Amino acid sequence: MINTNKWHSILKLLPGVILCLAVMFIGIYGAEFIGFVMIKAGLLSPESETPVSGIFVAIIIGIIIRNTINLSEGFSKGISFSVRYALRAGIILLGLRLSLVEALKLGAFGIPLIVACIAAGLFITLYLTHKMKQSNRLGTLIATGTGICGVTAIMATSPVIKAKEDEISYAVANITIFGLTGMMLYPFLANFLFADDPIKAGMFLGTAIHDTAQVTGAALIYDQFFQTEAVVDVATVTKLTRNLFIIAIIPLVSYLFFKNKRGKNKETAGEENQLPKWYSFIPLFVIGFLLLSLLRTIGDVTLENTDAAFGLFGQDTWTGIYSNASSFGTTYLLGMAMAGVGLSTNFAAFKGIGIKPFYIGFTAAVSVGIVSIVLISLFGHFVTI
Repeated sequence: MINTNKWHSILKLLPGVILCLAVMFIGIYGAEFIGFVMIKAGLLSPESETPVSGIFVAIIIGIIIRNTINLSEGFSKGISFSVRYALRAGIILLGLRLSLVEALKLGAFGIPLIVACIAAGLFITLYLTHKMKQSNRLGTLIATGTGICGVTAIMATSPVIKAKEDEISYAVANITIFGLTGMMLYPFLANFLFADDPIKAGMFLGTAIHDTAQVTGAALIYDQFFQTEAVVDVATVTKLTRNLFIIAIIPLVSYLFFKNKRGKNKETAGEENQLPKWYSFIPLFVIGFLLLSLLRTIGDVTLENTDAAFGLFGQDTWTGIYSNASSFGTTYLLGMAMAGVGLSTNFAAFKGIGIKPFYIGFTAAVSVGIVSIVLISLFGHFVTI
């Protein structure tokens, strides 16, 4: 017998879910169009993918719809569902993109360099947020976006610290603007500083630019102008290794957020001033992310040793499995979730946030670049791939 109440609940979700899907597809094709225009303008090589995230475009479109059309309450449940559940499922599937085997290629010196750059992005951003008396939630989102992997890190951190939609949108805009700026400028800076060493140049691009798509775009620009294909491989490996630290950084910044929040409410007694249990800083979707990353790693190792992942799948089949699943998560599920974020964001809220967080994001982005240059100049010659 069909439970009519459940069907009624599902039907209530449909308008908002369908709207999020529509905005997500418009965002994907909008980003592709921007990439096409950049190629035609000679800013990217013909084989380049768009450096603009479809997620970012979906957020912008969602914000425009939210602030120009009076959406009825009938959309709210489906939009909330998309933000909550599509987000978590997408981050879990993202784990299939990242293999520990790739991280090991950087060796004993490459990984510490990446950790130092991540630490610089995190702590400089959090310090400036405190000094400029800005929202701790927004500062934490900008910190993770700057330190780890741009938009993805922001989305992964937001549910843990219970960030508001306008804070998520602001942080994504912040990271996207400075990431795109770095993508256009840093290939030429990398060549000026490290023209004789593609490993150093690739590591600089992989540690100093925020988002994975932007790192790839910068590396392709470098290759287009300076004919150094090795930079693309090094930058990609460096960025994927950096992305892996999302497993540790989300619990860390969440702990720092709640600890700081507790410190500001010293006068509050009782349960309200207690730190959450340690395991609450490790959300289930991060555990799922880790498990799928381990699954990808085991598959890669068994493929290398036996020519069949898990003794079952050949090279092409295994590549198709993890690439299609991770692409579905990052492109469609996360795109759907961020469309929901945009559709939930009141543009007027940005006025209340002000311009200071952009100063914080700019300072953090420049600081990470400087730290990256210094460390790679000193220790980059020890790294081999």
